[in-house]
Amino acid sequence: MDLEPLVHRAQAGDVKAFVELTRGYQHLAFGSALALVHDLQQAEDVVQESFLAAWSALPKLAEAAAFPAWLRGIVRHQAYRVLRRRHLEAAPLDDASEVASDAPAPDRRLEQRREAATALAAIAELPAPLREPASLYYVHECSHQDIALFLGIPATTVNNRLHRARSLLQQRIPTMSESTLRPHGLPDDFANRIGRLVATRSGLVEVMFDPAALPDLLSELLVSDEANKRTVSIQVVQRTGDGIVRGIATTEVDAVPRGATVLNTGQQTPTPIYQIGFERIAPLLAGTRATPAGEGRLIETGIKVIDVMCPLAAGGTVALAGEYGAGLTVVMEELVRRLSGGADPVSMFVLMPLFSPEWPGSIGLPFSVSGSLKKDGYSEGTVGALQTFFLRGQEEPWTAERLENFAAADVVIHLARDAAKAKIYPAVDLRNSCSRLLETAAVGDEHRAVAAQVRRVLAAALWNADDRPGDRLMAERARKLQNYFTQPFFVAEPYTRRPGTHVGFDEALRTCRDILEGRLDDIPVEAFYFAGGIEEIRKRGEASSSMPV
Repeated sequence: MDLEPLVHRAQAGDVKAFVELTRGYQHLAFGSALALVHDLQQAEDVVQESFLAAWSALPKLAEAAAFPAWLRGIVRHQAYRVLRRRHLEAAPLDDASEVASDAPAPDRRLEQRREAATALAAIAELPAPLREPASLYYVHECSHQDIALFLGIPATTVNNRLHRARSLLQQRIPTMSESTLRPHGLPDDFANRIGRLVATRSGLVEVMFDPAALPDLLSELLVSDEANKRTVSIQVVQRTGDGIVRGIATTEVDAVPRGATVLNTGQQTPTPIYQIGFERIAPLLAGTRATPAGEGRLIETGIKVIDVMCPLAAGGTVALAGEYGAGLTVVMEELVRRLSGGADPVSMFVLMPLFSPEWPGSIGLPFSVSGSLKKDGYSEGTVGALQTFFLRGQEEPWTAERLENFAAADVVIHLARDAAKAKIYPAVDLRNSCSRLLETAAVGDEHRAVAAQVRRVLAAALWNADDRPGDRLMAERARKLQNYFTQPFFVAEPYTRRPGTHVGFDEALRTCRDILEGRLDDIPVEAFYFAGGIEEIRKRGEASSSMPV
């Protein structure tokens, strides 16, 4: 590594140069931090804070050649801060069962921890002059020359200290080897986690990263606010291309200057959007594409339950919320497929369940999206006229009160696990789904009346178990409506073995009215299930009636 030119370029604001410096010194910094705090996780935190601080203070470094010792001083300062505020908090052992982990099997994890704890304890008991070079050497493959440069001592001194340290360590741990601690060091991609703040506006943030190392959607970023000696947490909601990601801040961030260091933690954000304020964030993200409710033109999706009961409008916004196991990503994919090719802009907010298993961090998109839609250009979260934002949802269950947090959207579509278990696909829960467009001039009087009557019939016959009328005919019509709103999706064809269907808005509205008014009473309930248009339903009914009893 050509140190001085890299330092000069980084001082001039070259993020890539600083990433190179980070890559070259991350393991040295980690070993130095570990020698002081004696805790693997806290050592990583110290290194992250140190590089954030180093980026902000780098223009003040007078001698580029002094960078290694200068960085070591920052690491030591951050480590001492950790030591001053360190305290232990006891927690019940039962709490461990609530912690999710992708780590190895429990027995192997326990063995690794014991090995690391034993090695750390042995290093911690070394004399002070030996402790830091031993940590630098055993945590990662730091050369003697690198250690000498970082500690500011001759290479011969490093050799002597490591020789003495090894002798003392082997007295306590006969099997001590260089590989004992290396699995517990910094991840190899640590240097690629550093980005640069590009713009902020009312809590909306844009950050530039290496296009080959973009943060995953819903991952957490940390912005260094050097002036206020703090970091600001950012939730990644969209990737716009060219190395730029958009995010929302959990606290005030507008005062942080452009060019500030941003660190990708590599972890999913734990902060649900309702704690940040959806009503404030949604208009900022939708931008000028948003159209006031009632002024937009209705968009036909071809999905019966959405077009009739939760209609969308051009320039409008839709919040798609779902419980784990309710098919959230499938419905999202289907909407993307149906809407992205049109000219009418729509902003869709996908509210992913907290710590959802549907969202593997390694690919940055829901598992299913990594297939068909990704190859169609959806890997950035937006394609065509549809822009999509991925937000961290909240703990289950979704209730009507919690869904009110998203009333700023023109349409709220809630997907319920109970509906999915009952084989209602798509699993739209009409009790908690709504469209404010049904209360405006954007829809006609007939549409408004049919949607309202559908809700009344479903509520009376299916939803309110304590007050169901004895009218068998009404209950049968309610089941027909419920079955009619099921539908094969195009994106699910490989799994359902059924071709996807598109049902026009006029036909969907007319069929619902005909069910309500009894004109389809002669068709059995089963014929309406998981079908497309009325012609398919009639053919099913005719086939059913012609079967011998």
